[in-house]
Amino acid sequence: MIKENRWNIPPNAPACMEKQLCAAQYRSDGTLLLGASSLMGRNWQGSVWIYSNPEQAPSEGFCKAGVQTEAGVSDVKWVSEKGVLVASDSGALELWELSEDENLLVNRFTKHEHDNIVTAVSPIAGGTGAVTGSMDCRIKIWDLGQESVVTTYNAHTQPVSCVACSPADESLFVSCGQDGRVLMWDRRKPSKPASKIDLESPICFSTTAAWHPHHRSTIAFGDELGRVTVKDLQGTEPARVENIHSRRVSALAFSTHSSPLLASISDDCSLSVMNFELKEIHRDHRHKDFVRGVSWLHGGSNTLTTVGWDHLVLHHTVDPAAAATASA
Repeated sequence: MIKENRWNIPPNAPACMEKQLCAAQYRSDGTLLLGASSLMGRNWQGSVWIYSNPEQAPSEGFCKAGVQTEAGVSDVKWVSEKGVLVASDSGALELWELSEDENLLVNRFTKHEHDNIVTAVSPIAGGTGAVTGSMDCRIKIWDLGQESVVTTYNAHTQPVSCVACSPADESLFVSCGQDGRVLMWDRRKPSKPASKIDLESPICFSTTAAWHPHHRSTIAFGDELGRVTVKDLQGTEPARVENIHSRRVSALAFSTHSSPLLASISDDCSLSVMNFELKEIHRDHRHKDFVRGVSWLHGGSNTLTTVGWDHLVLHHTVDPAAAATASA
């Protein structure tokens, strides 16, 4: 006898979500992707969750799809309308795909190519590849169709804290390492693919980076002291630097406005939203533990979502007047 699924829970979704939420990203239609990990038990397990209605997250009973992973999850990203990339604590990159009316996540591959935790994954523009960074100090370029690594870079001497691919050019990405180096990579130059980016804060290392969605040469960086830097790599003006947080910046995200807003989250448990001049227009302190994921709704929305190790999924709306003033 088949029991009735009274709660409509997808068949392979875990019964319980781990406490620490580590990443969040919206799909273009507003579907929310979450990554979770259990960092306090005997086993560091993880899971991936998808919500068609983000307001219902993180309630397990209302997820659209979900799946348990073999180890903790450090990062998750949409790579296509149905494809999800997972950076694993086991050193693996995992590719999952939605099927059966998007109620089931099916594993396409799990490849253990890193020798330590995969700290970040970034899809290459076009969705055919990805870049991963790891605690093993290596960066790997993946061909997702071939399910294999095509290139490995060893330019960092300490763990890689961030990799971020250009949204406009599939050959370009940046990496940040705990060795203090921030590198621009161009895969069209096999003999010398990396060049150093000089920032205004050489005394500490950058922890995260985000590309401006419209200016191809402008990138925002966050560092371990809580500072945010915006730099035009082709411009002549000095980089803008502001002390935004009292502790490490864990992630940055640009909105999709014509003049985008910049969101910054931190281990000081706060969210800050700034205009392009790094003038703060919104601050939220509701998180009670490290904030680890941030994502804006698409379509020029003033709404964004943050997740943290406190298991909270918080939705924020920036005052339209402030956003309009920032975009003016």
